[in-house]
Amino acid sequence: MTETGTSPASPAAGRRERVLPAFAEELVGTLSVHSQYVLHGSIRDVHLVRHDKNPDEGGAERQYDAHHTLTEVLWNALWQEGYEALIRFDIADGFTVVTGPATQEVRELLHGRDAPRTARPQRADTPVHLAEAERTLRSIVTGWKQQGQRAKKTPEVRPRPEPPQRQHPYRVVLLIDYAARIPTDVTRLSDPERDFFLNCLKLAEDARPIPDPDSGRRLFNPVIWLADGERDLPTWLVAGSERVRTIGIPLPDLGSRRRMAQLLAAEHIAKSGGSEDTDGQIRLDKKQLGGEQLDGGRAPDEHDVDTFARATAGLTLRAMRESARMALDRGLSFAEMRDAVRIYQLGVKDNPWQADYVREQIRKGEAYIRSRVKGQEKAVGKTLDILKRAALGLSGAQASHPGSRPRGVLFFAGPTGTGKTELAKSVATVLFGTEDACLRFDMSEFSAPHSVDRLLGAPPGYVGYEAGGELTTAVRNDPFRVVLFDEIDKADKGVLDKFLQVLEDGRLTDGQGVTTYFSECVLIFTSNLGVRKRTGEGRREGRVAEPGMPYHQLEEIILTNVKEHFVEEIGRPELMNRLGGNVVVFDYIDAKVAAEIFNSQVGNIQRVLREEQGVHLRLSDDAHQALSAYCTADVDNGGRGIGMLLETHLINPLARALFDQEELTGTVVTVTGVRPAGDGTVALDLRVVRGGGR
Repeated sequence: MTETGTSPASPAAGRRERVLPAFAEELVGTLSVHSQYVLHGSIRDVHLVRHDKNPDEGGAERQYDAHHTLTEVLWNALWQEGYEALIRFDIADGFTVVTGPATQEVRELLHGRDAPRTARPQRADTPVHLAEAERTLRSIVTGWKQQGQRAKKTPEVRPRPEPPQRQHPYRVVLLIDYAARIPTDVTRLSDPERDFFLNCLKLAEDARPIPDPDSGRRLFNPVIWLADGERDLPTWLVAGSERVRTIGIPLPDLGSRRRMAQLLAAEHIAKSGGSEDTDGQIRLDKKQLGGEQLDGGRAPDEHDVDTFARATAGLTLRAMRESARMALDRGLSFAEMRDAVRIYQLGVKDNPWQADYVREQIRKGEAYIRSRVKGQEKAVGKTLDILKRAALGLSGAQASHPGSRPRGVLFFAGPTGTGKTELAKSVATVLFGTEDACLRFDMSEFSAPHSVDRLLGAPPGYVGYEAGGELTTAVRNDPFRVVLFDEIDKADKGVLDKFLQVLEDGRLTDGQGVTTYFSECVLIFTSNLGVRKRTGEGRREGRVAEPGMPYHQLEEIILTNVKEHFVEEIGRPELMNRLGGNVVVFDYIDAKVAAEIFNSQVGNIQRVLREEQGVHLRLSDDAHQALSAYCTADVDNGGRGIGMLLETHLINPLARALFDQEELTGTVVTVTGVRPAGDGTVALDLRVVRGGGR
């Protein structure tokens, strides 16, 4: 058996080929010193085993791959060490004998000689049964060393004849499956649960190795706990004894996934009606497999195998197998296995990114975006370049292993009110047809150290665990969307650390252990970083990027300050490194752009009044010019500042004038003049004509 990170065809020179998966090799190699093990991680995965072919089988290859469950891999290794039976325990089925040459004898020791072979044991999830289970565990660990004394003779009952007594204990292995489901809450154990785990810890210390009658090796009868994570069991059990060893089972590496892809390619050919070579083996050439046509297309080649292996980064071998089965069920060829993986991950077949209409939407959307985001030609141009790259699937294409990174990543930096949030919403409208496809998070709400739980979900035992994370739940419900993280510099460092995995691998695992994939999302971060200088106390005072500054100079200052913030101030250079060249700098708006924004926002007010109240708003030329002068006198706060002044100088006076009107439909309101008021605001001269609208 092998489990190496390199391709089997070209093992590293001078290195011994591993005959067992790493976790099994570690377990078998330490049975003389450890009595209990905690296996955690990918315990439900299948594992590749390299088998030797029988000498009479044909073909040039002398070995072949096959996938097996964890139980099969463990027993295959432990049986060769002289163990006689494999026992499984879980709270649903109690103790069951899985396999082994002493299956019947061990079953009788567990359940009595009169128990039916297929009898379902009692549930072991009550306090009484936990105590009974602990006593049975002790018998298993000792190999029923005193099994001859278990039948008590009484004068009233004639003892049943016993089989000849064994001269040595049974050598057995116990798997405790679904170990995390034994305690109701691992952080708040009940008294019976605490006693059960404490006795198991004591049993780890009290256990003694059992000699093999043939080889003389002294090995423990191991208790193997199977858990998704180390924290699923009490910490004091996992780390409380030198006799208890924790072994992680990682996700498969690229080499293992490639071997699995080769195996599934051969199975795909066989199940799709493909033919085998003359020696009975189906091989993968570097060009093509025998020229066979599958489902109207070509046969899988090495490129298809490699694409499949790389598309499943972060997935288990079992997920690869299920994706291949789904492809067969849907009539997909092996070359389309990447689509099958997407369906398995996201639950959707249609991929908007691969449709021609997305490219067409971006072409048509350029004018739409420029009409909504004014005065930011260079920022909009760079954003469109990144979107075009995403539409062609070229994001991260320079990397040897792009994996499942997000489709696009953008970091909008620059002065406030210059259109950063507006551009994010425009991108969502262009790509996915609606502004609602923009999922916005105000990161000022995530400044506390524990706030990461809101995004990903609380860990087990904490309030909010059942609710899940706001971010992960929303993306699982709709994976094709723009995710906007507004004012990212205000988020806690722990929140920022989570983005490292999203930017690199395109996935996050929430508090419930559910993985969310961001491979079809566009992630946009916004920040006002770089505009103001940092004082010695950490505050930001005074601008270093001034209005009217040439754009290239402004861009250089802001990029330098953004980099300084991530590298020097918060110590996250790796986050800045992953953002790379995706930082888009926004310029201050000038007087001309401010006038355009003013006209656009006045038009929005007129539209809302017309659609909501049936009121027609008009401004005389003098009133329009005077109001524009008031609202655009100071553009330091950008378009948002203009909107706030419009709300004060136009919307509020209009609301006062129209609120007491009994009938508004058809009313024409004309602003004829604008006068300064004593409180620093302005007063409007209004002419209201009822029923005069056209």
